[in-house]
Amino acid sequence: MYGSQDTGSMRDISVIIPAFNEADSIAKVIADIPEVVSEIIVIDNNSTDNTSIVATAAGATVLFEPQKGYGNACLKGINYLSKRSNRPSIVVFMDGDYSDYPEDLYDIVKPITDGKVDFVIGARVKELREEGSMTPQQVFGNWLATFLMKVLFGARFTDLGPFRAITYERLMELEMADKTYGWTVEMQLKALKRKIAYTEVPVRYKKRIGISKVSGTVKGTIFAGVKILSWIIKYSVK
Repeated sequence: MYGSQDTGSMRDISVIIPAFNEADSIAKVIADIPEVVSEIIVIDNNSTDNTSIVATAAGATVLFEPQKGYGNACLKGINYLSKRSNRPSIVVFMDGDYSDYPEDLYDIVKPITDGKVDFVIGARVKELREEGSMTPQQVFGNWLATFLMKVLFGARFTDLGPFRAITYERLMELEMADKTYGWTVEMQLKALKRKIAYTEVPVRYKKRIGISKVSGTVKGTIFAGVKILSWIIKYSVK
């Protein structure tokens, strides 16, 4: 059930949100994140608007990463968590554009808190997506990437959705490295290689606020596609 508030099994959860020019949306994202989360970490990826100011006012911990790239921002957040004296049990990643439903975090982390898996992907299934929330190239790219992972690695993934949760220990084991758009597929491929128990949870998805930095441009779409396919090819020959 979406937004199910069974907090009894919740553990220490930190949320990492990469953000580039998301001043119009970031406060909405933060406001909708369930209170069971211990810390919300927004990484301002060299924004030219007031993303940092808005996120700070909304109650988030704000870090600044001048080197642009989705992976660079995520790595900044992971590095921050690794230096905390009280490290979280679970790390959740979500976007800052308000396309996700932050309240669905309960459903994302439940398979982990129930002790069933260590890694969960929020799958943006067609019946739960707002019309137009994903471009045709995004839908095709997700299908192609997950199809190749199924054929080459026997994976059960159906999406590369950015809304995901993983135990802190397993996250550190992955030794994430991609600095740009290959971040999500890198995490999934490494989880497969290390035989980390995973599952998918269907999540709702809506049109983002503002223009996508990836699918909103031809250059971004091509670059993301090349990065994703290069990771799959790299792991298929190992």
